Amino acid sequence: MRIVHGWKGLSQADRGAAVAFGNFDGVHRGHQRVIAQAAKAAQALKAPLGVISFDPHPRQIFQPDAPTFRIMKTDQQARALAALGVDVFYVLPFDREMAALTDHEFAAQVLAQGLGVRHVAVGFDVSFGKGRTGSPALMAQYGETLGFTVSVAEALGQGETKFSSTGVRDALRDGHPEQATAILGRPFAIEGAVERGRQLGRTLGFPTANVALTDYVIPKLGAYATRTRLPDGREIAGVANVGVNPTVAGEIAPLLEVWLFDFDEDIYDQVIETDLVAFLRPEEKFDSLEIMTDQVMADAAQARALLLPEF
Repeated sequence: MRIVHGWKGLSQADRGAAVAFGNFDGVHRGHQRVIAQAAKAAQALKAPLGVISFDPHPRQIFQPDAPTFRIMKTDQQARALAALGVDVFYVLPFDREMAALTDHEFAAQVLAQGLGVRHVAVGFDVSFGKGRTGSPALMAQYGETLGFTVSVAEALGQGETKFSSTGVRDALRDGHPEQATAILGRPFAIEGAVERGRQLGRTLGFPTANVALTDYVIPKLGAYATRTRLPDGREIAGVANVGVNPTVAGEIAPLLEVWLFDFDEDIYDQVIETDLVAFLRPEEKFDSLEIMTDQVMADAAQARALLLPEF
């Protein structure tokens, strides 16, 4: 899969795709339905399959003081799209110029002229252009005059609940990672470089790999059963705490601290990716390090039972 940054001055090889258009934060099952429609059009047109998204997410521009909300980093997004057979991932800069484009200007200048799209697949609730005035109906109307076809994917979900990025965020904030997994089609995962901490866990018998949450949606604070992928492809079960370390003075930023079971290697500064598999308990403040250690060991036993039932 090729990753193309921008929409101006592209070579012919990077133009002419059948594309899925949206933010695709999470690449959840609803997003996958939109991409499947684009894939069907790409096959019929004998065109590359493309996906269009924005970086930064428009919400970061329009609501800079809102709580962090990202479900995926761009690298994670790219891997998920590649696994779906996407040929070209268009990462469009969401800057002042992009934000100022009307819905028609976006369709004409970005989609038709810049990317030369042949088909655009969108979700039923897509919006685009300044003031979010664009709609699926307007996209179809513009496509007729600008030379590309349009398909619209309907809501996908179970019962009255549609699969959505908002649904993923709500599930994580409520402490239900299994519900987020059902919407995403894979567990929610936090990726980042392992930071050097104060090594308190190692002293107490449970060394942790610490990863900052940065722009991720903050899940319910507490203990989780986890699976972590290392750069070499190994996947290791573990137990993690997502919290602000109430027992350690001075910690204020939410942090993932994951204890990898049966593992003792130096992975400082390496980028790891940790799935939140199951929520074990809310974050607690402990009266002593001994009480905290006993609880962590109990959490670890529970996580092992869930992840390694043969243990």
